[in-house]
Amino acid sequence: MENKNFFQRPVTLLLCAVVATALWGSAIPAIKIGYNLFGITESGASTKFVFAGIRFVLAGIIVIIFDCISNKRIVIPGKDEWAGIALLGLVQTTIEYIFFYLSLIYLSGVKGSILNSIGNFFAVILAHFAFKNDKINLRKFIGCLLGFCGVVFCCFEQGLDLSFKFQGDGFILIAAFCFALGSVITKFVTKKSNSVTATGWQLALGGAVLTIVGLLTGGSITFPSIQAIAMLLYLAVISSCAFTIWAQLLKYNPVGKISVYCFLNPCFGVILSGIMLGENIFNVRTIVALLLVCLGIYIVNAKSKKEA
Repeated sequence: MENKNFFQRPVTLLLCAVVATALWGSAIPAIKIGYNLFGITESGASTKFVFAGIRFVLAGIIVIIFDCISNKRIVIPGKDEWAGIALLGLVQTTIEYIFFYLSLIYLSGVKGSILNSIGNFFAVILAHFAFKNDKINLRKFIGCLLGFCGVVFCCFEQGLDLSFKFQGDGFILIAAFCFALGSVITKFVTKKSNSVTATGWQLALGGAVLTIVGLLTGGSITFPSIQAIAMLLYLAVISSCAFTIWAQLLKYNPVGKISVYCFLNPCFGVILSGIMLGENIFNVRTIVALLLVCLGIYIVNAKSKKEA
């Protein structure tokens, strides 16, 4: 699992990144279905904090169990690893999703998807200052710009409110920044921690704090049916797999090289929403958006003559 060459191979990197982003994309319609099953569609952010927190705690437990089984022992982070893992959980799970769910009170899902994709630019910029071998260059800039254009092309709709308000627009940008910062923290944490171990514990810790925040602010949740519980478990499995794969990729590859794949998230979200929710999405706009994102990914990852 921790084979360096394996996760740096172009084909492996591509397949793993596409699988992770497809899993995150599938979470978008799955969450909508989950809200309906749990009867929390009209609830405030607090109940959604509880829902997301439980999801991430379960995801963390799944990863921890897998880690223990694969190592044939109980795996607990060392004393010098807890601070980094706790910080990662706080930033990438707790704070990110608090602001993400708060933003959805004020924003449409379309505008949220577009603004959230700006986090990929944040990741490239942060990596430029954090790592010597991950500097911004023209290829990264053009690739990210094409990816962003793809997201806008995929999600833009007539009548979209283009004004900026901190409550909503600002919140989603903070969430996007937290995901980007989390990618950089993951890179540092996994230098001395096993990436699977770090992922499991950061999800469990971050999810626990998110659940507590939701409960303290008036949120609550009931488990009305087997279908609802099954959907929550499905969402937990999605998170456990996607975050574990992503941590592996970040451990062995530059943050700027990996982050561009996140432009696929909203594209997969649109496509899989169409499949799971019966929406009509197979049109020219979706195809062009995917082509732009894929071209951006290719430009960022293609080797220059000097690198070849």
